[in-house]
Amino acid sequence: MAFGFCISVALLLSLWSRAETVGIPDGVLRMECRDRYFMIAVDLSFTGDEPHFEAVDETGAYAITQQYAAQCGYSINVHPLPGHVELRASYFSCQTQNKDDEMFTFNFNLNVTQEGKEVTYPLQDKTCSPSLPWSPREVTCETNYMEVSVRSEVTCPSGTKKDDWNSLKPAHRSTTSDWQVMFQTDDEQLPPINISDARKQGYVFLLTEGRLVFRAPYGQPESFSTEVNGVPVEAVHATIFSRQSWVVLMVDLVAACSMDEGLYHESGYMMWETPEMLYPNLDGQQINVGLKGELVAQPVAEERGYIVGKQNNTIQICIPENAEGRYRKSAVDDDLYEFYVYHLYLEQILVDEDRVETRIRFLRTLATPLLPSPIFAENQTVLEENMFTVYLGDVPEDVQLAAVHLNGHEFTVPLSVSSFIITKVGHPNNTHGYKLKVPFEDPVVLHQFSKTDALHYILNINYTLTVLPEKDIYYHMESVVALVTDVSPPQFDAVCTESGISFKLDHRPFDYLWEITIDSDLLTSELADQHGYTMINDSNSLLLEVPLFSHGYEYKNVSLKGFFGTFEIIMRDLETSEVQGSTIKTCPFSTTELIMCSTDGRMTVVADLALAIPNGGNPARTNLRDQYCGPKETDGSRALFSFSLNSCGATVKLNSENVTYENEIFYSKKFLRPSKVVSDNAKERVTMQCTYPLSGLHRLFSVHRFESDAAGIGSLLHTTHPAAGLQSPTIQPTSALTTTLATTTLAATRRATGSYKPALHPPSRYVKVTRFRYPSNARFQYLAKAMNKGVRQSMQTKLNAAHI
Repeated sequence: MAFGFCISVALLLSLWSRAETVGIPDGVLRMECRDRYFMIAVDLSFTGDEPHFEAVDETGAYAITQQYAAQCGYSINVHPLPGHVELRASYFSCQTQNKDDEMFTFNFNLNVTQEGKEVTYPLQDKTCSPSLPWSPREVTCETNYMEVSVRSEVTCPSGTKKDDWNSLKPAHRSTTSDWQVMFQTDDEQLPPINISDARKQGYVFLLTEGRLVFRAPYGQPESFSTEVNGVPVEAVHATIFSRQSWVVLMVDLVAACSMDEGLYHESGYMMWETPEMLYPNLDGQQINVGLKGELVAQPVAEERGYIVGKQNNTIQICIPENAEGRYRKSAVDDDLYEFYVYHLYLEQILVDEDRVETRIRFLRTLATPLLPSPIFAENQTVLEENMFTVYLGDVPEDVQLAAVHLNGHEFTVPLSVSSFIITKVGHPNNTHGYKLKVPFEDPVVLHQFSKTDALHYILNINYTLTVLPEKDIYYHMESVVALVTDVSPPQFDAVCTESGISFKLDHRPFDYLWEITIDSDLLTSELADQHGYTMINDSNSLLLEVPLFSHGYEYKNVSLKGFFGTFEIIMRDLETSEVQGSTIKTCPFSTTELIMCSTDGRMTVVADLALAIPNGGNPARTNLRDQYCGPKETDGSRALFSFSLNSCGATVKLNSENVTYENEIFYSKKFLRPSKVVSDNAKERVTMQCTYPLSGLHRLFSVHRFESDAAGIGSLLHTTHPAAGLQSPTIQPTSALTTTLATTTLAATRRATGSYKPALHPPSRYVKVTRFRYPSNARFQYLAKAMNKGVRQSMQTKLNAAHI
């Protein structure tokens, strides 16, 4: 048969008071006696981030480390939101002086670091008495340990089950009268060990005047984790016994705790669960719940907004988001958020078939995820008051206004002397707001006039808010306008055509407030003529035809199938030239050939090689002067090349105004199969050129970087050659495709004579090239200074050969 120990204690009132300890300022230390534990709370402003406690008894002071706390019945938790560190000590903790299970005296030291030195503050002794009588069995599920205590009075159970006899077998086989303990896991009963050995493994067995106490840290090897109705549970099952002659004394000690971490529900509740039948053969009688160590009966909790229910043999506790005793905190993560922390205290009262009572207490810290905490701004301006009135609302209690930027002018809060006012407005829901008043005539207010001379007052506000105590910064921006009319920048209608893009603008009376530009150049009839645009402007509309390959285009996704051309018309403020709008149109185009010379020194070419390769030849077998530079894409007669200007064997020509990079396309029969029939009737060689004005170059090609103010002018030249001279460097121009580019340009160019050299550059980081007209000898000296010393002699020879 199984035996049980139970203990009964008289009901005594608990004590709680404000501590008065020498050396600790008033108001930073609190000590309270709770129903089953003693609590100390000290402000972090006094202790710092790493406070330490010592438990003191007649044998000395013992540092409460993490391991020692779990073993000896202490729990230390730092709570940044209320800003204190909290120590909870079980009434059966190791250094507690226990008098008849009715009076418990606690003595602690507080160790803090101040000015680089560790200082010890002895805390005043406190004596507590339980506010409730002890139940026959009580279980405490703390944050770091489980504790069970039972009354020492022997009561015979109403029935003995088969499993009870199985647990007696090891006890009957025992040959010693010393107390031993057997641990039972979920599926195994472990061999008995001495109580002293169990203590060495971190377990505590304590016999008081009338109770037997068993305590185990979480995660012990002999404990086991499982799920009950989908709720995670950790349990430890210990049976202690002693054989006295033919009598076996046994005590069954079981502690099982829900390890649920809680779940936030979007309806505004924090949910926590524990199995209803956490202990078999026990029926639930009562649930008490609360926060911060306070327990109230279920009906009272439900009046406060809690929801206590049962579902699938699971008890569900739903704590309202704004429950009294919860902690709220703001946080910045790009936007402004908030989260809530709940220190749940739950008591479950169960009885067995003999009406023997068991009390289970849970102490759990639950936290919501980051939840949006939107702040709003409301324009409360009344025009007759001749001032802006803007209200910033729903500002959390731990967020304060540090500064405002008004149209770029910063003003810190509280304000010094100024013509506008910021007033803080408090609200009962623990939020507040700020009301900003700025006169229309304040110098920070922007003024704009419409066509009808109506005045627009504009105020752009950037609120700088800080989250306390971390002082994380959050910005909230708002713009308010008085006397707003339907005035907006012009917007063109744009359509794609075969030859370019067509833009049309229907005039409005106030369009004169903006100027229309291509890049930074004002759109005029002179500019249109210069770049080849067709512009028709009358009193009703403006029509602009922009031919493909003219100035202002940007090109992307170039392939043999085609490419995309983009043209942008920009609307700028008439007075400040600031960009206030634009019309951007992108159209697909196709062409047989093209060449692009980019501002970052890259040449992209689509060339028709029908006459440049033998009959039966494959454009994929073509290459540039460097045989390893082949095409990126080919079809039956064309090839696409894209390469850096100073790569692939390119040559460079310099004259007084321009620099020209040149390369050629060659055909190779190296990889043809012998059986392949190729007629060597090629009539053309294809040469590509990119010319840049020296006045716009910031960095002539070096091994590192090329940079130009404008894109180069590209030329794609088809030249004749003798039939047997496919690799001859001699070229005679016969035809040229010439176009103009903006960012990547396709353009015609004039041929200019000048110096000639291969595109091999010294290892300088960059060469600064400016517009110049020097005599021949002075020109060489200028170039020589820009080159590395190791290549000057080679340059001298080549430039002299060119008769510079």
